[in-house]
Amino acid sequence: MVMDKALFIFLVTYLAIAAGQPPLFRIDRTGAALIGASLMVVTNVLDIEAAYRAIDYRTIVVLFCLMIVVANLRLCGFFPLASAFVTRRITQPSMLLYAIVFLSGGLSALFINDTICIAFTPLVIGVTLHLGLNPVPFLLALCMSANIGSVAAITGNPQNIMIGSFSGISYARFTAKMLPIAFFGLIMCCLTLRLAYRKDFAKERITVAAVRYRVHRPLLIKASVVSSLMLLLFFMGVPMTTVAIGAASYLLITRRVKPEKVYSSVDWRLLVLFVGLFIVVEGVERSGLATVVLDAVGKKTVGHPMFLVTVSAVLSNLVSNVPAVLLLKPIVASMSDSETAWLLLAMSSTLAGNLTILGSIANIIVVEGARPRVKIGFLEYLRVGIPLTIVTVALGALWLSAFPY
Repeated sequence: MVMDKALFIFLVTYLAIAAGQPPLFRIDRTGAALIGASLMVVTNVLDIEAAYRAIDYRTIVVLFCLMIVVANLRLCGFFPLASAFVTRRITQPSMLLYAIVFLSGGLSALFINDTICIAFTPLVIGVTLHLGLNPVPFLLALCMSANIGSVAAITGNPQNIMIGSFSGISYARFTAKMLPIAFFGLIMCCLTLRLAYRKDFAKERITVAAVRYRVHRPLLIKASVVSSLMLLLFFMGVPMTTVAIGAASYLLITRRVKPEKVYSSVDWRLLVLFVGLFIVVEGVERSGLATVVLDAVGKKTVGHPMFLVTVSAVLSNLVSNVPAVLLLKPIVASMSDSETAWLLLAMSSTLAGNLTILGSIANIIVVEGARPRVKIGFLEYLRVGIPLTIVTVALGALWLSAFPY
């Protein structure tokens, strides 16, 4: 009976999350996760204490603190400054493409990829339209490279932060294993876009106009130093939670910036979504449903790395990558080489986000942010997304399987 209730709640919750907004109801993904978590408690699948224990507070705290750090970088003008520095000497459309791909990919590895897309979408649109270029390949470069670059570090995206918390893999170890995948993925992103939009890169010479931006110099210095120190401590193996709390707390000590401006940049809905999903998945595990599914499919098949990669990629496009990671957590825990399994899950769930527009939040941010001036169709996205995803996921799986140590 408990298993039936857990299954029903789980299916309804994840269908609502996959749909984005169920028909006839004004419920978003966060609301669906919160309602599902509440039903797990109300129907006695979980008691309230078990629900509290299901929440991985380390993930929530690290994600929240990184949002505080990134908010300060946005407010001080760091992102347009970085963009202006990189694009200053660009003379060809292809050079602009490479600049966007590697700037977006590099910053997405250090700071959550969604925030990079929010910061750079208006800049990319403004520059490309001013130059008379087709903005579409450059906008696709922004979101796709943000997804690819974010695979390189635990701080790159929310699912990596969760995996870092669950697995105990150090920041430096994670980056050492995943950085080559991100690097080759960014190269493939450039090549795929060049091939798909050959005519748009035929223009021989362009002059990129200076990007207009304001810099809050004292905050820029403070935020840059704190961010650099934070990343250095991550690589040195200092616990991420401690470092993130210290960095965010120090940046909140200020006489110049109103706290409301910082808090308004925090994605509270994403934090609540995580809380709800933790409880829903715990209910599924406590009910025994996960064990039944494992036995039905066959533990040997489930534990195979290629099965894990394939299922992760499919689930990431059906229910999004964060829920996919939570759903596959028991399978990864059952595998003999758990470190490689966690890395495969991080790689496949992230790179699969490039398959469709709905594959990741970063894609949606760019497409919706560009909509008033530029339209990116679903099929046009697939023209690049399908080959890029297949190649990068295959290369990533091959790399992690061939070099597990």
